[in-house]
Amino acid sequence: MLKGKKIVLGITGSIAAYKACYIIRELIKGGAEVQVVITPSGKEFITPITLSALTHKPVISEFFSQRDGTWNSHVDLGLWADCMLIAPCTAATIGKMANGIADNMLITTYLSMKAPVFVAPAMDLDMYAHPSTQKNLQTLKSYGNIIIEPQSGFLASGLEGKGRMEEPKVIAECLSDFFDKQEKGLYADSSLRGKKIMITAGPTYEKIDPVRFIGNYSSGKMGYALAEECARRGAEVTLISGPVSMTCSDSIKRIDVECCEEMYNAATDVFPEQDAAILCAAVADFRPEHAADKKIKREKDDLVIRLSPTRDIAASLGKLKSNSQKLIGFALETNDEELNAKKKLKKKNFDFIVLNSTKNEGTTFQSDYNQVAIMSENETKHFDKKPKSEVAADIINELENIL
Repeated sequence: MLKGKKIVLGITGSIAAYKACYIIRELIKGGAEVQVVITPSGKEFITPITLSALTHKPVISEFFSQRDGTWNSHVDLGLWADCMLIAPCTAATIGKMANGIADNMLITTYLSMKAPVFVAPAMDLDMYAHPSTQKNLQTLKSYGNIIIEPQSGFLASGLEGKGRMEEPKVIAECLSDFFDKQEKGLYADSSLRGKKIMITAGPTYEKIDPVRFIGNYSSGKMGYALAEECARRGAEVTLISGPVSMTCSDSIKRIDVECCEEMYNAATDVFPEQDAAILCAAVADFRPEHAADKKIKREKDDLVIRLSPTRDIAASLGKLKSNSQKLIGFALETNDEELNAKKKLKKKNFDFIVLNSTKNEGTTFQSDYNQVAIMSENETKHFDKKPKSEVAADIINELENIL
């Protein structure tokens, strides 16, 4: 929904600058008002006259518009806009944005912007993949910027890669989708914007042989609800998921794993970069000591499988946790619920723990409902049975209180 929206379009010195014309056409077709701000190098690739003809507005490039001292106010632009889109955005501009190097009108406008900022990178694959570029992109994400990741680039070998700017129509659709969700209240609360949150979800499968495994009934519904709730509040979400049939929003980075060892490796790799982690996965506590490489045939009346303990992901992250990080756990209990949850809270170094019980009919595994208690060191809050999406909101409210 772009009708009536005021959009500042930043254009930088990329060969993809000509595509800005198509972006403007899509935005205006949707009913938006567009003001172009272009870098000096951007004018080497496309003329301001062309852009002005499309927007029916003078193109802004320099701080001073005339020799008489008339100047362009980047502060006023920041207050005027409903959003800023920088497309194409070069590696140089990304670096300046990440480090506050305000040496042109576009960057000063960006630094003054009060509205959401969208960034569509455009560069060759090697530049895009370089650690410095990736670090700068992560910095922009941590500032709350929305990166429209390039998906359509191709290497000479024919392998799909990244680097090429996303297509104008897709970029316009991203903005339209954002405003549509904002209108519906889905983005009304951006209290987690700039925060990085890791969530584990679903079961793990521990192989007995190529066709059998030890697992549990977890559907992943609670973990996925938590991931969606964090994303709705503006967080950068990494979801580490065991084998489930669930899907998640494109804005959520999903890492698929199968066994506890894979989940452990993914979680310990991702966690140091996070502001918080929510461990919702139902991880198997034991695995077969030896997994057969061929299907075990039914030849005897009995079969003995020796089990070994799996990695304790929660305890490992509890030891890794810094003073600035928050760690949230789950406890599914069948008896002595609060006593067992309290022990787990302390042992794993959780900031709080979410307790649910198999005694609550129609909740936990496979269900769309849950009934939980949220326990910290000094307080326990009991909640009524409700849909898991609403339970997720209760849990994230508690997380916000301590972030």
